[in-house]
Amino acid sequence: MTQACLTFRDLTLGYGRHPAVHHLDGVVEKGSLTAVVGANGSGKSTLMKGIVGALKPMAGSVTKAEGTRIAYLPQQSELDRTFPARVVDLVSLGLWPKRGLLGRYTADDRASVSDALRAVGLAGFEKRSLDTLSGGQLQRALFARVLVQDADLILLDEPFNAVDTRTVGDLLALIKHWHGEQRTVLVVAHDLDLVRQNFPRTLLLARNPVAWEATGRALHPQNLLRARRFHEAWEEDAPWCEPSGDTHDHCRDQQSDGPHDHHDHDTRAAS
Repeated sequence: MTQACLTFRDLTLGYGRHPAVHHLDGVVEKGSLTAVVGANGSGKSTLMKGIVGALKPMAGSVTKAEGTRIAYLPQQSELDRTFPARVVDLVSLGLWPKRGLLGRYTADDRASVSDALRAVGLAGFEKRSLDTLSGGQLQRALFARVLVQDADLILLDEPFNAVDTRTVGDLLALIKHWHGEQRTVLVVAHDLDLVRQNFPRTLLLARNPVAWEATGRALHPQNLLRARRFHEAWEEDAPWCEPSGDTHDHCRDQQSDGPHDHHDHDTRAAS
């Protein structure tokens, strides 16, 4: 019998008054490997931030299995590479959940950091400044930080952006290793061929969930077309959405309880 690592119940996430992920229901099974795909602005990164707790739900909930330890790797664009730190400092941040900000690192901790750097191909880079690293080297260092966290649930937001082909292959090998250890891994990705070749399950988002199943079925051309049309129907001032019947495309403006505006017609047509 499968166990749930994450459970979404009518989850809606967003910024201010503007929802970015609408009415997500479902379960992420423990030990599963899932890609999260969709166009820019479809809610992928927002979902990651909601899972990790950086965003509170506007409606619904996301529930983690009791005792779940999370490692979250944001996009590189969200990192300040000018911060005066060394590779060893960045990787050691993964030990914070164990040691706290003021805790002293033990010999085992230092060995764990060295082992992680060796595993990602950065042995000898300990004292290198972050601003001297290439995009691929920085991503390897960030994966080393994830390694030392020893998490049950790993969230990776666009880990393959701005890295070379060899690094992509090495990072995929690490992800598959985590999957083999029965860790639960969710990866935001945009390369659909890479997803088809390496990820058993896929969640296709267009703010609303379009498909969430085995990758071959989720990325069926009909689903991809539906996702594109649905995404194109949205505007930046997307209205609040409420479930209606068996679908989740019945929308109304948050600021009014009056008649539906033009977004309703666009959204229904797109779905």
